[in-house]
Amino acid sequence: MSGDSSQREGGRGPAPLSRALVVEDEPPLARLIAGYLEREGFAVSVCEDGEHGVQLAREQDPEVIVLDLMLPGVDGIEACRRIRTFSDAYIVMLTARTGETDKIVGLSTGADDYVTKPFSPGELMARVRAMRRRPRATATRAEPAPVRRFGDLVVDPAAREVRRSDEPVELTRLEFDLLDALSERPRAVLSRRQLLQRAWGADWLGDDHLVEVHIANLRRKLGDDPRSPRYIRTVRGVGYRMGPGT
Repeated sequence: MSGDSSQREGGRGPAPLSRALVVEDEPPLARLIAGYLEREGFAVSVCEDGEHGVQLAREQDPEVIVLDLMLPGVDGIEACRRIRTFSDAYIVMLTARTGETDKIVGLSTGADDYVTKPFSPGELMARVRAMRRRPRATATRAEPAPVRRFGDLVVDPAAREVRRSDEPVELTRLEFDLLDALSERPRAVLSRRQLLQRAWGADWLGDDHLVEVHIANLRRKLGDDPRSPRYIRTVRGVGYRMGPGT
């Protein structure tokens, strides 16, 4: 099953402002999720397999993607990995698996959140709303923030760009928001809860574990060894800070 569920009455009126994509191989569940997303004001497309999901994500550039982990052919993990090469959409991964390893793998490929089946559609929509309310760190500044330098690492908050040894580093929006928060106040220790509030928003429903997963992804992309960090240092029992050790 695939298609676009958006409609205009009589062919008139403005199109919805935002698009959403549901990639789910259980048609009743896919229709249920699509219906809830439509009530949130989305134009919704639905498909059953990962290959088609990646294609629709590329063609339609949705703001939100609800992606099942267990899909025929290309599974949700691989689909998420491919989508992240060209899209910074908010991605919520769905799965019947409850193992911690599966959750970490899903988040490590770039998913923003993770919901375990069975779940309440209302809870899923609450998570989508929370993600969309996440503050953009650069949007609230009265003046553009200056470029920040940490050795060969350059963080440009205004352009939302990162370079290492003069080579661009491709980050997801979450990874950049975490780096932005840490680099804004070098050497200041930020707790996991503070980083959650900065990157996900104060009303986010998940737990602190997400921060650890995304910090690990960020370190990997920066080439930063957590055992001998150059950029992001773990402060045991507290959180993380930017800058070299003492």
